[in-house]
Formats: sequence, structure tokens, C-alpha cells
Amino acid sequence: KSVTMPTSSTHLSVPDSINSTQGTNSSLQLFSKFIHPDTELYKEFYNMWIALMVVNAIIFLVGVVLNSLALYVFCFRTKTKTTSVIYTINLIVTDLLVGFSLPVRLIMFYSAGDCLHCSLVHIFGYFVNMYCSILFLTCICVDRYLAIVQVEASRKWRNPACAKGICVFIWIFATVVTFSILSMAIQFAQCCLSKILALMVCEYFFPLIIIIFFTTRIMCALSKPSLMHQSRERRMRAVQLLITVLIIFMICFTPFHVRQVAISINPDMPHDVSLIVYHVTVTLSSLNSCMDPIVYCFVTNSFQSTMKNIFRKTEPEQTSADILGMNKSTKGS
Repeated sequence: KSVTMPTSSTHLSVPDSINSTQGTNSSLQLFSKFIHPDTELYKEFYNMWIALMVVNAIIFLVGVVLNSLALYVFCFRTKTKTTSVIYTINLIVTDLLVGFSLPVRLIMFYSAGDCLHCSLVHIFGYFVNMYCSILFLTCICVDRYLAIVQVEASRKWRNPACAKGICVFIWIFATVVTFSILSMAIQFAQCCLSKILALMVCEYFFPLIIIIFFTTRIMCALSKPSLMHQSRERRMRAVQLLITVLIIFMICFTPFHVRQVAISINPDMPHDVSLIVYHVTVTLSSLNSCMDPIVYCFVTNSFQSTMKNIFRKTEPEQTSADILGMNKSTKGS
């Protein structure tokens, strides 16, 4: 009896280990339908992989240069740190992190192509920054609506301390939600689809609905007489900002999330189609780091003039009050 007990326990443990291994493999197989590493594209569609790497290199160079200049302008050349400026600075940081993740992706392909954990860490970091970009763009749109339409009612909410608290919350929220949902989706195949959908609802579709709602509200409200005290230039700039954000959503973020929903509805999509569409849509999502600088032009009046002064190597821009004071002093003299 003493001999047979270990033997029976050994026999019991083998199926358990096999089942756990099979469960893990099935989870990873289902999860891999949503996320494809570069190795697959490199082996099956080499020319497309090269083309996408060239596009990613261009996005990296353009995005890093534009966002680095924008970060310098908003941090060191913009004296008043309004709520919109605070949200914009955080958006610039996320765009820079997305840009810097592109060469990391290429380095990982050559140095740790077979390392699953390395790929998951990279994917996690990329998704966190992408969803932070979405949420900060949403904050900029809501803040612009409050500044134009709900001026008095939102005065107590539109302050730097509140904006900084919201930014901290967004970073923590995006990190925790993305990590928890991705980790659960990997471990449990049966709930993988629902968890991926939950992530997309929390961090894409809900912000998109908010942006569409406030864009519609502000465009309707701008025609009311009660808002005529706002300058026409400021109202037009608000509309341009909201429309620009909507265009960025449609071009950069929507294709990727539509593809994820399609995989959720039809997990048996052909592998080649799923692979190509995934990498193309991920590249489009990286493009937002080059398109977001268009949004910066509508955040403050002085951004465009400051950028021109930097390239012209002139002195920092003067405010309208400074120019008016100079004109008065000239008349007095």
C-alpha cells in the first residue's frame, strides 16, 4: 500500500498537468487571434513587413520631432498652465511614449522574437499609451465644450489642480484596466472575448460617444445668442479642434477596434486576413502621434506663433497686452 499510493497520485497529477497545459495553450491560441507578433508577419508576408517597418520609422521620426517641440512649447514657452494645456502636455507624453515604442518593437523582434513575455510587456505598454491618448483627447474635447458653452457652471471644475488629478486618474485607470483585462484574457479562454470587448468599451467606444455628443452639442450651441459674447475666432477654433479629434479617431483608432470586434464576432476569420489587418491597423493607430500636433494648434492662441518664432530664431512671442502697452508708450512718447 505504501508503494501504490505515490503511484496513484502520480497518475492523477499527469492528467491535471496536461489539462492545465492544454487550457493555457487554448487561451494563448484564442488570445493570439487578437494580437499577432511581428514574427508571423515577417515569415508569411516579408515584403509587407518591410513596408510597415519603413512606415513605422517615418512615424517615429516625424512624431518624436513634432511632439518634442510641442512639449518644449507647452512646458517652457507657455506661461499660463490652463486645464487644456495640462491635458495637452499629458497627451504629448503619451504620443512620445508611443513613438519610442516603435524602435523598441523592432529591437525586440531581432533580440527577443521568441520571448512571449517580452512581447506581452511591449503590447501592454503600447495599449496603455494608446488608450491614454484616447482618454486625454476626450478630456481636451470636454474641456473645450465647458469653456465655450458652460462657462460659469464649469468654472470651479476647470482649474489646474482638478486637471492634474484627472490626469493621474487616467494614467492609473488605463494601466490597471488594461493589465487586468489582458492578463485575464490570456489565462481564461472562455472569457477572453468578453474581456477584450470590455476593454474596448471602457477605453474606446465610450470616449468616442462622449466626443460625438459634445461635438454635436457645441456645434448646436454656437448658434445661440447666449454665446455671442464668445469671440468668433474662439468658437471656430473649438469647432476645428473637435472635428480634428473626430478625424483622428476615425483614421487612427477606429480601424483597429473594428478589427477587434470582428474577431470577437467571428473568431474563425482566416489567419492571413487577420494577420494583415492587425498589423495595418496597429500602424494606423501609431499614426496619431503625428496627427495630434494638429490638435495642439487649436489649444492655445500662441502655439502656432511660438512654433514660428522657434524656427525663425526670434524672441518669445508677445501677448496682445504687451503689444497694446508698447503702442500706448509709443503714442505717449
